[in-house]
Amino acid sequence: MENRVAVMSIIVENKESVEPLNALLHEYGEYVIGRMGIPYHKYDISIISLAVDAPQNTIAALSGKIGNLEGVGVKTAYSNFEKHD
Repeated sequence: MENRVAVMSIIVENKESVEPLNALLHEYGEYVIGRMGIPYHKYDISIISLAVDAPQNTIAALSGKIGNLEGVGVKTAYSNFEKHD
């Protein structure tokens, strides 16, 4: 299966979804290249940028699970790079 490199932009508006989000990110941790989180106190939200290297269906599954969390939005941008193992 070919891997893709992608960046996920995540906006957390519901603080109660932080723990389930962190559990998901831990579950998919083997695919995470890096993560940057920024609390934006002015609007009481968190902004997370997540770089991943994984099969496209794995990235899509993670994105779908994140998007199903209450008060959490996610958008994924894929690179054109495909790694063949």
